[in-house]
Amino acid sequence: MSTTKKNWPKLPLGIRLLIAAHSMSVDAFSRSDGSAVNRRLMNLFDPKASPSRKPDNGVVSSDIVVDTTRKLWFRLYSNTTTAGKMFIPVVVYFHGGGFAYMAANSMSYDDLCKRLAREIPAVVVSVNYRLSPEHRYPSQYEDGFDVLKFIDNPDFEGFSAVGNTDTSSNKAFFIAGDSAGGNLAHHVALKACQHQFSRLKLRGVIALQPFFGGEERTESELKLAGAPLISVKRTDWMWKAFLPHGYNRDHEVVNVFGPNSVDISDLPFPPTLVCIGGFDPLQDWQRKYVEGLNKSGKHVYKIEYPNAIHGFYAFPQLPDTSLLMAEIKNFVLKQLDQ
Repeated sequence: MSTTKKNWPKLPLGIRLLIAAHSMSVDAFSRSDGSAVNRRLMNLFDPKASPSRKPDNGVVSSDIVVDTTRKLWFRLYSNTTTAGKMFIPVVVYFHGGGFAYMAANSMSYDDLCKRLAREIPAVVVSVNYRLSPEHRYPSQYEDGFDVLKFIDNPDFEGFSAVGNTDTSSNKAFFIAGDSAGGNLAHHVALKACQHQFSRLKLRGVIALQPFFGGEERTESELKLAGAPLISVKRTDWMWKAFLPHGYNRDHEVVNVFGPNSVDISDLPFPPTLVCIGGFDPLQDWQRKYVEGLNKSGKHVYKIEYPNAIHGFYAFPQLPDTSLLMAEIKNFVLKQLDQ
């Protein structure tokens, strides 16, 4: 039985209107067979933010190109109040949007990454990866890992340019992301934990309401069928647009601890923070993820917000967003102390 609208948490009118506009645009401008998205019209509902060379509440940002041929770039954020200090961690962030929507310079993600840079504090690398269905799996994972190699290269001077004086060979970094970006964070971390970096050291993964799934319909997917922003119909479309033709949702990158999954027990996968919302249809898959990490012998920290919808952290006015920022900061600091 699905949850009726009267049971949903009460959200401010402005947030409800933004969610309705985004949901309408996703449905209206995406071809039903998962083959195309009308980018020109979609961008009208996804306003972009320019980089801030002047401090915005203590944070500056700039865009850095990695590969012009595939339009791979990232936005680099730095907290100006930490200039000249040692041991400022790096957070590599992957935005959400079902692998098919949004960008590193979308206003909501620009604001979120500024907040992470300000409150952790950290240097934040927000990756603008290629989108599906134009670019299907594994394009997004390749882009993510290539950015790691780019910032690991000693020729990249971006960290010192923003005032981070830590030039050691063990620069702490975290891989983070929300929704589809949380899925990306997991898979890029899987590759990163097996790679020998020259100056980076992976200390943790931060997965905010990560986007996982499978052929099975979970209780939360059925119960929350009419959830704001995310629905089974939309997530099915996203997987169809993302996966290579001929594969289903039990693919190892979707159902990460399912029938076709890779055993990670012997891999040095780092401690992971997983955020779950009580009104997110994906929550059962996120709990399966936590369970899978535990069974694989990995350290995992689960935080739940019973009244949170999917993507709540995009709205700074919601109380749970501030609570989440504090949890992320505490997790990062705890891993740095290990």
